[in-house]
Amino acid sequence: MGRGKIQIKRIENVNNRQVTYSKRKRGIIKKAQEISVLCDAHVSLVIFSTAGKMDVFCSPRATVDQILSRYQQNTGNQLWDAKHEYLKQEVERIKKENDRLRIKLRQLKGEDIASLNHLELDEIECTLEDGLANIRKKQMDCWKIHKKQIRAMEEDNQSLAWSLHQMGVEDDTKGIMREYLQRDSSFAFHVQPVQPNLQQMK
Repeated sequence: MGRGKIQIKRIENVNNRQVTYSKRKRGIIKKAQEISVLCDAHVSLVIFSTAGKMDVFCSPRATVDQILSRYQQNTGNQLWDAKHEYLKQEVERIKKENDRLRIKLRQLKGEDIASLNHLELDEIECTLEDGLANIRKKQMDCWKIHKKQIRAMEEDNQSLAWSLHQMGVEDDTKGIMREYLQRDSSFAFHVQPVQPNLQQMK
């Protein structure tokens, strides 16, 4: 007994709908793969579930962008405006520039240089020599600044030591004067009582 024909309408039960989506999604992707291989066709398939999950299939020898561009050319329908086209071109330009800089960086490290001719190697050598000269100059500048800082610190240290020495001499001088005054006053205190009374001598 054959399977009954399913009526094509929206499945109301959420669980049944999800199961049917998963099964038929696998089936349609399988069919897309088969027609791509058997007929050498360029196929691009994009599916969005009700939950927003995206599944994509594209022929191995094509990309989704290429197929959409061909669709746009054949139908005349503009899938994106000039602004999006400019952004796409800008992204491609940045990718190419990034790849070029990566290659140049590897060559500066001495990698991937087998295919370079002598002029390109001379250019890399000059670049490295200029960079090395700049690095050495920067090192010398840093060393000069460091020496100046050390010299300034030594001068500050000497100035501080001299100031402390001067303060020590002044303190010693004050101590000597204080001791002298104490001795002088003590002598006057002992001498004064033995002096004669001039009023009584008259």
